Amino acid sequence: MQTTSTLDRSAVPAGNATLIAALLLLDSLHFVFARLLLPHVAPSVSVTLVLVVSTLEVGLFGLATGRLHWRAAREHFGFFLAIGTLIAVSTAVNYEAIAWIDPGTASLLSQSSVLFSLAFGIFWLRDRLTRRQIGGALLALVGVFVIAFQPGDYLRLGALLVVGSALMYAFHAALTKRYSAEIDLVDFFFFRLLFTAAVLFAIAFGRGTLAWPTRRAWGLILLVATVDVVLSRTLYYIALRRLTMSLHTIALTLSPIAAITWALLLFGTLPTPQQLLGGAAVLTGVLIVSLSASAGAARSEPQRHARQPDQGVNQL
Repeated sequence: MQTTSTLDRSAVPAGNATLIAALLLLDSLHFVFARLLLPHVAPSVSVTLVLVVSTLEVGLFGLATGRLHWRAAREHFGFFLAIGTLIAVSTAVNYEAIAWIDPGTASLLSQSSVLFSLAFGIFWLRDRLTRRQIGGALLALVGVFVIAFQPGDYLRLGALLVVGSALMYAFHAALTKRYSAEIDLVDFFFFRLLFTAAVLFAIAFGRGTLAWPTRRAWGLILLVATVDVVLSRTLYYIALRRLTMSLHTIALTLSPIAAITWALLLFGTLPTPQQLLGGAAVLTGVLIVSLSASAGAARSEPQRHARQPDQGVNQL
């Protein structure tokens, strides 16, 4: 493993810029892929098979490289079961919600996960917010209400489903940030997928919705599993480990813009003016919160380095 202390410092920002650009491109496709699958296979079936296929792909990679260790599942069984359940329900809800709401609007609403992350930081990790961060959080919250609470029961249902999904995904991110630092990335990613796929399979089996897709649907499932799960989530967790939490959040606020563009090109859909107004409030609030946190971290960095030597950061 190489550390940043042995790397050319000038090369790190360029590498991070490439990482962020790739993450944004793939992350913005999540709701777009869910919408592409919708006409071909039931959401409960498609989301289950997408996770099963992606689990097999990552498992084969782990076995081929010798980086898969089953003891990680035994030692961290409770952790993997918790995040697997949260991700399973969150992803299943997203796939169901896309029947009621367009991908661009859904992507805007998914940014509400930042608000839930703030709440977990305050009440669980005992973080403190500045007045600017509180103002940004309130502005983003107003934006969520502008999008979610408007005429149309179906639209409202879809919006509330996405917000609920964002809550569960934020909880998973908080658990991951706190408890996964010492787990090898390949082990973590494989067992995260394995437990998620197992929970999804149990849900679909219990509901009696399992069915064999058509050949065309299988092609889409393979594409989505590889791009939206294996590649996208690998970049997500690498970025989560390499970047500060603030920079990671700021980068992902651009994802809805790309998602709106994808939705327009592929489906000819755009959020309504009211949804765009609410989305602008959400993104602005999230940026205020993230930039404030980034500034606070920058001010505390010299003090941290004064207290302890630089040990470097592993490059995955």
